[in-house]
Amino acid sequence: MIKELCKDEAILSKKCARATADDAPVAQDVVDTMNSLDDCGCLAANQIGVTKAIVAYKDDDGQAHVMYNPRLVMGLHAARVQESCLTRDEPSRATRYQKAKVSYQELVDGQLVERKADFTDWTAQMIQHMIDHCKGKLV
Repeated sequence: MIKELCKDEAILSKKCARATADDAPVAQDVVDTMNSLDDCGCLAANQIGVTKAIVAYKDDDGQAHVMYNPRLVMGLHAARVQESCLTRDEPSRATRYQKAKVSYQELVDGQLVERKADFTDWTAQMIQHMIDHCKGKLV
């Protein structure tokens, strides 16, 4: 279901609780909302008002992917970048890695399965931004 974006800093600055397989409807809402927005490449659950560690992003082909409980494991080639955010009015500067290894869970047949993946460039930056959302870090 498409949800309204949440701009409430009290919610956005709260660390998200670990997500479980029972949070699949929230993940679907995140994907539906992300897909409904023009030029939106990623979205976190707290951006729709739910403080669960769930994020979605689109790959280079526009395909949506969901990560439960994402965590940055390693980053290479740090750089200062300027980022915009759907739930913040002003762009801000952040340090992001060009290459990022991320540990996360994926819902498979009703169960959360551990995964690790490497991301680069724009996709790495988006995922790091979403991980910050899960930590309650306002960019």
